[in-house]
Amino acid sequence: MQRSAGILLHPTSLPGPYGVGRLGKAAYAWVDRLSAAGIRHWQILPLGPTGFGNSPYQCDSAFAGNPLLIDPDILVRERLLEPAELNGFPQTDPHRVDYERLLPAQKGLLKKAFSRFEPSQAYETFCGEHTVWLDDYALFAALSEHFDAMPWQQWPEALRRREPETLHSYAARLKDECDFHRFVQFCFFSQWEALKSYAQSRKVHIIGDLPIYVADNSADVWSHPEYFQLDYHLRPEAVAGVPPDYFSETGQRWGNPLFDWDTLEKDGFSWWIHRLKHTLAMVDRVRIDHFRGFEAYWAIPADEETAVNGTWLPGPGGKLFDAFRNALGDDLPIIAEDLGIITPEVEKLRDDYGLPGMKILQFAFGADASNPYLPHNHVQNCVVYTGTHDNDTTNGWFYAEPPQEHTRSHAMTYLHCGWEAFHTSLNRAALASVAALAVLPLQDLLGLGSDARMNTPGTAEGNWRWRVGDAQLADAPFGELHRMCRLYGRA
Repeated sequence: MQRSAGILLHPTSLPGPYGVGRLGKAAYAWVDRLSAAGIRHWQILPLGPTGFGNSPYQCDSAFAGNPLLIDPDILVRERLLEPAELNGFPQTDPHRVDYERLLPAQKGLLKKAFSRFEPSQAYETFCGEHTVWLDDYALFAALSEHFDAMPWQQWPEALRRREPETLHSYAARLKDECDFHRFVQFCFFSQWEALKSYAQSRKVHIIGDLPIYVADNSADVWSHPEYFQLDYHLRPEAVAGVPPDYFSETGQRWGNPLFDWDTLEKDGFSWWIHRLKHTLAMVDRVRIDHFRGFEAYWAIPADEETAVNGTWLPGPGGKLFDAFRNALGDDLPIIAEDLGIITPEVEKLRDDYGLPGMKILQFAFGADASNPYLPHNHVQNCVVYTGTHDNDTTNGWFYAEPPQEHTRSHAMTYLHCGWEAFHTSLNRAALASVAALAVLPLQDLLGLGSDARMNTPGTAEGNWRWRVGDAQLADAPFGELHRMCRLYGRA
């Protein structure tokens, strides 16, 4: 990676009039801001249709796009909606996403747009290029609606077992509903590809995010149960998570089904290769969440309520990444999320394939000079962050308890700064690091507190809702950021 800087901001957090960030005017203006400030990377979270807790890490498809990101103004320009039809859209808090009100309103708009849609050659081409996942996803989404959002494991036996005659029968019965979901995905990918193309023209590269696991109630598990550790009743035998760590005393029980790596290997890891290729067609580089799970993963018995009583089991290791190299070439555009309990074996897997890891400055203080997150211990082939979407904001972390007083004291002594504008000093430390890429969450550039936190691991409610306001962006110190990027050779 060339020495450069980035900003972490999920599209849902962009400003705009429709309750949640979209792929329209505000997104293009955001790209312009980044470009003008010499910021070469825009890092985002997963773009899939969110499921449990509105989490982008619990999507009902590893391939589909989030319908909530589709911009209504673009649909008006395409004459699929009338301007007056947008007047009744819910008016919500401009700084918080009200998913409960927005999701049904967005679906209503998309239904109106679909009623006016005439399939084009571009649409037919899209459906043909994405057949591998799109048909299963469209039927899964239609069946989910048909069965009132009931998890697929509770559908009729023939559907759960995907008996061909039953699948064909429901696909014919729900043809209009399936076509609607294909249309929605066409809208999403059309808008996303246009935005990505614009970002490339402005020399802004998009860093995506690929969760290692998929949701239990997803089109992926339903359509390919053979790739997951399921029992006879197609329910997970064990689920994913991590043991007790910095974020939680009882660990994190994510609940995702675990992969059957032996079956995936026998199939040449084809599902994983297709997933990675699909993601890299949408972004320029991808962070793979929970990279350590490829070396060894924490398996929690499905009937356990917490993650405490899990077991480490071996992952696919280098065999998967050899398959990636055979499919994509030696220089894999991957960032390894190597946080948490990292062993020498995990570090070796990362380094054998030349993948940059992550350094989080909030983890750097309170111990001794050997802490690997301290800037003087960074290596060039890594990405440094002040914090991630799972951390509190820098100001929220610094001014709260914890951290303990000795952590604060160590941080101020190390950075040679006082209490005021601590976030500016931490931002500067990230940009000054030897790390090839430095990424700041927008909240830290703005110096916001805990009310702007994106996610609190181990909690299911109230996350993923933060949005930046137009006035906050107008006052953001992009000029100073540009000067620091030039000072530290990142612009």
